[in-house]
Amino acid sequence: MKLYISIDMEGITGLVDNTFIDSKQYNYTRGQHIMTEEANHVIGTAFDEGCKEVIVNDSHSKMNNLLIEKLHPETQLISGDVKPFSMVQGLDASFAGAAFLGYHTRAATKGVLSHTMIFGVRNMYINDRVIGELGFNAYVAGHYGVPVLLVAGDDETAIEAEELIPGITTAIVKRRISRTSALCLTPEKSGQLLREKTKEALANRSKVKPLVPPDHPVLKIEFANYGQAEWAHLMPGTTIDNNSPIVTFQAKHILEAYQAMLVMTELAMRTAFC
Repeated sequence: MKLYISIDMEGITGLVDNTFIDSKQYNYTRGQHIMTEEANHVIGTAFDEGCKEVIVNDSHSKMNNLLIEKLHPETQLISGDVKPFSMVQGLDASFAGAAFLGYHTRAATKGVLSHTMIFGVRNMYINDRVIGELGFNAYVAGHYGVPVLLVAGDDETAIEAEELIPGITTAIVKRRISRTSALCLTPEKSGQLLREKTKEALANRSKVKPLVPPDHPVLKIEFANYGQAEWAHLMPGTTIDNNSPIVTFQAKHILEAYQAMLVMTELAMRTAFC
């Protein structure tokens, strides 16, 4: 059995504001240590439960946050930027399942540090279904026939995951008070929970189906301002709404939609917030 782990930072216990997730801020080093600990609890349990290989993809910001020297020695780490498939780099049909750790809710919804890829995205859709990072990444896993077995983050993220993927196991390591505050488990208690939930997720893996993406999906991104949409519209094949900051792309398949999303959001970040 082979397990894929994508780990973000905003959904890790104790990490509640930008000071923990921005490498220039004073709490960032603490955030790295807690993030690495949470990864290890899942990795170690996966090996104990019979997994023969665990691949971890660092999926936050510049994607070089995990402390490799502190990781479980038997795991393999995908680290660094730029990755053709970003948060799901290295995911393919060889995996029995996937776990999304440290995840957060999508933009414009309740949840600790909620957003979708960049803070300039208001909403993102595949066809008419609104999705965030969790949903888009689960669609890529589903393209390969890989079920997402476990999602860890705050309580609102658990709700989002359960609505998307029936039967999924969720680990709630903190409960939202506001977008930048939460009732958090200590790292020791979150570790205990993650070990329990990893066992549960692996035991129940046959009951979880992959989130299969639609054929020929239409990607639609609503940005915070029209300038961001104008930058995103520079990507060939896109159309822009004349009356709102929405850019649309007709994709051949979900992998093309995913890479189009990466290009569009990178371009949109060239616009200053003003």
